[in-house]
Amino acid sequence: MELKKMTVEGFVQETSSSSPAPGGGSIAALNAASAAALIEMVAHLTIGKEKYAAVETEMKEVAEKAASLKNQFLALIDEDSNAFNKIMAAFKMPKGSDEEKAVRSKAIQEATKGAALVPFKVGETANELFALADAVITRGNTNAVTDGAVAAMNARAAVRGAFLNVKINLGSIKDQTFVDDLKGKMAAIEKEVDGKEQALLGKVNL
Repeated sequence: MELKKMTVEGFVQETSSSSPAPGGGSIAALNAASAAALIEMVAHLTIGKEKYAAVETEMKEVAEKAASLKNQFLALIDEDSNAFNKIMAAFKMPKGSDEEKAVRSKAIQEATKGAALVPFKVGETANELFALADAVITRGNTNAVTDGAVAAMNARAAVRGAFLNVKINLGSIKDQTFVDDLKGKMAAIEKEVDGKEQALLGKVNL
């Protein structure tokens, strides 16, 4: 069964079991999906209100973008767990001969790269949520401003959590060019993600 189609309780219980997947990467994707859903909700709560007629077109665009991102993150919940399972499968490959060892080693490396790329995609894409959260916090329905703030907080958690899962996989990858490329891209995003969250929370005056 796909993780994204489980009940909330079922997913949480599966996460807490002794099975290593779903783990932090899937949770990061879930955080991102939740953030996108909250942004979409605030946009919908703004659309159609006379008070917010001036931002109607913008909010429709925000809702559409958030919905698209939400669906991407839901798919990534399963992609992350599947990527981990591929590593486990590679480790179970036969290693009786030198040829088998070489094939197994290559498979492990490729699977580990895949397991790094999935959470990287989660974090990189979650970084796009801040601009949408800014739109609903500053110009959306003020009655739902805290939902926009929670979206910003979840977006930051998604980026940070996803990148931690990238980094733990990078430690097992021998392709230094691949490792350095992802490290550089993550560092650029991490440099500003905390500031983005704090800036948005600073716009919520209660």
